[in-house]
Amino acid sequence: MARMKKTAEVPPCYAMVLPGLEAIAAEEIASDLGGDIRKTLRGIVVFRVPEITEQLLQLRTTEDVFVLAWGTDELTHRALDLKNITRWTASNADWQRLLQIHHAVHVRPKGKPTYHLVTQLTGQHVYHRSAAREALAKGLAGKFPATWKPAEENAAVEVWLTIQKQTAVCGLRLSDRTMRHRTYKTEHLPASLRPTVAAAMVRLAEAQAGMTVLDPMCGAGTLLAEQIESSRRQGKGIVHTWGGDRDLNALRAAVTNLRRVGPTILAQWDSRALPLATHSVDRILSNPPFGKQLSTPEEIGPLYRECASEWNRVLRPHGVAVLLVAEMEPLLEALRPHRWRPVRRLRVQILGQTATISVWRKPEE
Repeated sequence: MARMKKTAEVPPCYAMVLPGLEAIAAEEIASDLGGDIRKTLRGIVVFRVPEITEQLLQLRTTEDVFVLAWGTDELTHRALDLKNITRWTASNADWQRLLQIHHAVHVRPKGKPTYHLVTQLTGQHVYHRSAAREALAKGLAGKFPATWKPAEENAAVEVWLTIQKQTAVCGLRLSDRTMRHRTYKTEHLPASLRPTVAAAMVRLAEAQAGMTVLDPMCGAGTLLAEQIESSRRQGKGIVHTWGGDRDLNALRAAVTNLRRVGPTILAQWDSRALPLATHSVDRILSNPPFGKQLSTPEEIGPLYRECASEWNRVLRPHGVAVLLVAEMEPLLEALRPHRWRPVRRLRVQILGQTATISVWRKPEE
C-alpha cells in the first residue's frame, strides 16, 4: 500500500458528516487514526493525520473524506467571493501534490482519466451555485493534464467546493459512494437507518469482547452489521449480536445484508414481548419507529412504554442502551419509571428531519 511520508508537507484533510455527528466523527478520527482535529463546522470536520493512507477510507462515521486544497472563513456573500474562489483555487493549492496523494490512495484508472467538479452552497449569497462552480473551474484551468476530460458520472477525480455562509472548503475527494452506502447493504427498507448513523450509535455503545448486543427492532440489520464490522476492524474479539423484527420482509432483508458481514442470531418477534431471558444482554441498540412511521402519532407513547419495559427486563444492570428517536418526550416518559441514567445526547439531521441519539445506563439493582 502506497503511503505519503510523515513530513510537514502532508496537507490537512476534512470529512463530511451528517449534521450532529461532528463530535463522534472527530473522536473516531482522533482515536483510530491519531488525527489532530483542527476545526469543526456543521457537517464538516477538518483534521490532520501523520500519514494519508487507505486507512482514511475505513472511517465508519463519515460520509466522505477529502484532502484539503484550500479553506477560508472570509467569504463576503458578495460577487467578490467568485473572484477569490478562482484566485484561491489557482494559487493556494499544490494540485500536483494533491493528485499524487489521491493516486497513492486510489489505483490510477486505466485509459484517459476524467474529472468532475461538485459545488455545494448553503446560506444567503448574491451568487448561485452554478456561478461558484464556474469560478472553481476557472481556477483549475491548466492544473490537470490536457488529456483529462470532464465527466458527470464515475469520474476518476472529483474536486468539491463546499460553501457555508462565510466559510468554504475545497478539496479532492478520496472516498467514493461505498463509504456512506456500504457494500454489504444490498437490501433496503423505507426509512432504513443510514450506516454512518448506525456506526455512530455502535461507537457510543462501546461494546466489549464477550458482550451481547441486541437490536430488538432490527429492520434491514444495519445496526447489527455495523456492530460486527466495528468489532472485527478494531480487533475487540467476538461481540455476540442478536436481532429481531415483527416484519418478515424486514427480517429477509436483514438476513441478506448480514450474510455479507458475519454471523448473528435473528428471529421474528414482537419487541414488546421479547423471548429472551431477564438480564441476558449487555447493550441495546435501537431505532424505534418515528411518529410518522406509525399509523397514528398517538401510538408512539404506548409503544415506547411497552418496549422500555422489555428493554429494562432483558438489559443487565449497569448495561447501556443507545436509542435513536424523533420524539424525545415519549421516550423520556417511557424510561422514567426505570430510572435509567442519561449519559449523552446528540441532535442529528436525518433525511431532513431532526432526531436525537441518546445514550442511557441502567442502574445497578
